[in-house]
Amino acid sequence: MASLITCPHCGVRPKEEFSIRGDASPLRPAPGAPFDAWDGYMHSRANVRGVMHEHWQHTGGCRRWLVVERDTFTHDVHSVVDAAEFARGRAARPTRAAAGKATAPAAKASTARKGPAAKASKPGTGRGKA
Repeated sequence: MASLITCPHCGVRPKEEFSIRGDASPLRPAPGAPFDAWDGYMHSRANVRGVMHEHWQHTGGCRRWLVVERDTFTHDVHSVVDAAEFARGRAARPTRAAAGKATAPAAKASTARKGPAAKASKPGTGRGKA
């Protein structure tokens, strides 16, 4: 049996009508955010085995962007919402940075790099001199 996705605009459609973009959980950093925030946003993704939110576009139908909650192990689709609705819902929830939780790991990282190893690295790369 073919995998089916229920588009909120078009109804039940085969998954071949959709194109997947990837993980919908990363939040884009502010334009003036430090390098580490942009590096994490651009290059770091969790390879989840289980339920995750993904961006899908209904390319064979309404062409709208959707957020599909899907189990990456069983491929079961749990829910589908319009991406704009998902973004509005996420904007209404407080973020980790607003709650002060995102600043704690950064403080640990800055105190962990003391001594000769901190001087031997190139700025912005975290790697030692060649």
